[in-house]
Amino acid sequence: MPFPTRTIALWAALIAASALLGFGLKLAQFPAALLLGPMVAAIVFGVRGAPLRMPKPAFQAAQAMIGCMVAHAITAEITKTLIADGPLILLVVGVTVLAGALVGLILTRLRVLPGTTAAWGSSPGGAAAMVAMAEEYGSDPRLVAFMQYVRVAAVVLSASLVARLLTDSATAGPPPAAAEAATFLPVLVTLAVAAVGAGVALWLRLAAGALIGPMLLGAALHATGVASISLPLPILELAYATIGWYVGLRFTRETLRATLHALPGILVATLAVILLCAGWALGLTHLLAIDFLTAFLATSPGGLDSVAIIAVGSKVDVSFVLAVQTLRLFVVLITGPLLAKWIARAVPQEPA
Repeated sequence: MPFPTRTIALWAALIAASALLGFGLKLAQFPAALLLGPMVAAIVFGVRGAPLRMPKPAFQAAQAMIGCMVAHAITAEITKTLIADGPLILLVVGVTVLAGALVGLILTRLRVLPGTTAAWGSSPGGAAAMVAMAEEYGSDPRLVAFMQYVRVAAVVLSASLVARLLTDSATAGPPPAAAEAATFLPVLVTLAVAAVGAGVALWLRLAAGALIGPMLLGAALHATGVASISLPLPILELAYATIGWYVGLRFTRETLRATLHALPGILVATLAVILLCAGWALGLTHLLAIDFLTAFLATSPGGLDSVAIIAVGSKVDVSFVLAVQTLRLFVVLITGPLLAKWIARAVPQEPA
């Protein structure tokens, strides 16, 4: 069934606006400009009621590409980082997860959001997985998505701004998967890794499987030298834009209207988590030989895919950032249901 003419026109307008914003941010030397531009444009279109949705298979394909990009950066150095600084990294991850749980508990006790919605919505990372699991456990997925993607948008904006202010753009390199000449065979192998990794992970019903599957499979093959991970820059840029559109178009007028009374609390909670993580990042610079931007990106409570895009476009210790973010994603996926149940039990239920 062909797209209606209006839908085609809206997509063309969104693509044009995204290109304009992305190009402008790139000229301003913002990291992840081609993620940030499409996301901002999509938020505007979504809130204004444009009947556009990014198909989930397209979003999963984009996640698979980002998984391969992350896999290219995951080397033996990440293992060394986890071994050398494991206890401290676990502490950082634990503090971030507990901060999200505390915010969820406070919002739930204050009845800013109904039931355990705040518990799922405040989990730091794994936005798509938290939305899916929240629906299975009876929470309102729209409100959870709203909280999660407000935080993702805030983290992307703040992390991009901090990276722009602290990064010497003249020394920031291209994404590692695009740094090599993208020859035909490595690209074909990479696309096969993306398809197989995502397919198996989704078949196993792993949370965030489209991202985690290619990342784990690609990292194992790349780090051991069995295969070379390589992606042309246009494919990566399309993946960036797709993720930006998927996130941005979730901000609809209806969702905003339904959660308007909760917006101040959500924004305060989001800012509080970001500032808390920034404080921990500052503390890490005194405990480890890392710069503030590396620590800030490592502790940022955003999605792994979004933070990875920003990290590889900035002058940071990508191995450390990805080690912390990857570990936290797994911790969040494991502890999310447990924390939500704990918050539900800790908050007195309203009488029927």
